[in-house]
Amino acid sequence: MQQIIECVPNFSEGVDLNIIKQITNEIESIEGSRLLNVDPGKATNRTVVTFVGDPKAVVEAAFHAIKKAGELIDMSKHKGEHPRMGATDVCPLIPIANISMEETAKYAQQLAKRVGEELNIPVYLYEAAQPDKSRSNLSVIRAGEYEGFFKKIKLPEWKPDFGPAEFDAKRGGTVIGARDFLVAYNVNLNTTSVRRANAIAFDVREAGRVKKINNKTVLDENGKPVHIPGSLKSVKAIGWYIEEYGVAQISMNLTNINVTPVHIAFDEVCKKADARGIRVTGSELVGLIPLKSMLDAGKYFLLKQKRSTGVSEKELLKIAIKSMGLDELSPFKPEERIIEYMLRGKGDNKLVSMTLSDFADETASESPAPGGGSISAYMATLGAALATMVANLSSHKKGWDERWEEFSNWAEKGEYYKSELLKLVDADTKAFNQIMQAFGLSKSTDEEKATRNNAIQEATKFAIEIPFKVMELAYASMDVIKAMADIGNPNSVSDAGVAALCARSAVIGAFMNVRINAKDFADTNFTNEILKRGNEIEQQAIALEKETVTIVNEKIGA
Repeated sequence: MQQIIECVPNFSEGVDLNIIKQITNEIESIEGSRLLNVDPGKATNRTVVTFVGDPKAVVEAAFHAIKKAGELIDMSKHKGEHPRMGATDVCPLIPIANISMEETAKYAQQLAKRVGEELNIPVYLYEAAQPDKSRSNLSVIRAGEYEGFFKKIKLPEWKPDFGPAEFDAKRGGTVIGARDFLVAYNVNLNTTSVRRANAIAFDVREAGRVKKINNKTVLDENGKPVHIPGSLKSVKAIGWYIEEYGVAQISMNLTNINVTPVHIAFDEVCKKADARGIRVTGSELVGLIPLKSMLDAGKYFLLKQKRSTGVSEKELLKIAIKSMGLDELSPFKPEERIIEYMLRGKGDNKLVSMTLSDFADETASESPAPGGGSISAYMATLGAALATMVANLSSHKKGWDERWEEFSNWAEKGEYYKSELLKLVDADTKAFNQIMQAFGLSKSTDEEKATRNNAIQEATKFAIEIPFKVMELAYASMDVIKAMADIGNPNSVSDAGVAALCARSAVIGAFMNVRINAKDFADTNFTNEILKRGNEIEQQAIALEKETVTIVNEKIGA
């Protein structure tokens, strides 16, 4: 269970690509740190860099990147649209996998301490890493920006958490912290007016705007300005003009995409802009985004059209990109913008990325993998795909308009089984390769023999579990298949019949692989239990296929 954290430092240089490359070279030089994305902005004169890895490696990479940025960037000459206070303006650490926010915050504190003490840069902690919540907000810390910090840093309440209480004219100050995943997202407007863009930003951002009557600020009983909250929770926003594009934008930080997802932020800005006579022309993502956010957006816009959401991942991404105009200013490449796609290994999808003819040739070659396990997984995938097709055809069959949601739900189930089964096509071959690698380990000493035997047993267990998972999913998909034979578009009933044949064959074929691999596994309690359940699934699948084919034949006729 490897711990993974993400680091998204913002460097105050967006024009000189040579400087940016020297900084990112430092990140790539650290083993265990993986550079995912580099997003320079000319107008903001700022580059957002994203990298992930083991926490210790990420902290080390961040330290070297901050050091290099301080050597190369001169803040006394910096100009840009975005608020900033240092060469490395902000450096957040974000928990991604198998690590808590509390642990991540400790790593941020370690990094901040090292930067302050070894590099002599004034460092402020923020968000989860800052114990003093009165100064944990980034915008509060950065208020006054680079130009104002020469005075601000001398105030007792703004003494840095680490490093000297002297503002470095060349390197500025740095803010380091730990936070939840944040999406930086800009919405493009058909205006050049910053004032109008700001008005829309105030309409939507959580902080809203200061309440005024007769152009006078309204104060509360404590003498503080009263705020009218905006319409979106967990959203920070400002309006600005981007000379590079010749348009004004609403620049937003979505600090909790579970509270306000990207698609909701986009739609709300559209509403508020329209109310002010301004049109939204598209939007722009800065940095990376989780896959789920994009898929949720695709489903959201399909539901607004009363269309089936049970379509492929690729189709959902296409709908999301086009609906939000993410490709208006520059091409939007999912493989470069979606975190999960960036983290995929080069060989993770070797088989499913092949053409049909190449896959057939690879199977027919003298190599023992891919074999029956991968083919069983692919048969099951095709069965689920056919059932999904019938559901989608049924969802917009003429005369069945009122049933679109019913069939959309079936299509979503089918799409889930299809996508999960597709992953197992390569996983089965991976399991076989792991067994071969384990057998190839040295066995010269007793210790090496024990290590080799343990590796063989672990690999064998994996090789049992993968085809068993194929069995479970293939059988589960037969629920969708039978429903589509029974209530789906009658013109496609034969497709449901073929789907049933695929699913049943996949279950039987996968069980053969379970059984042959179980012969070599030492834990008989495990194998007895899995073989017992496997027999049950096989018999249930055979029976369900028979019921489905009977329905199909009755509808087709003699």
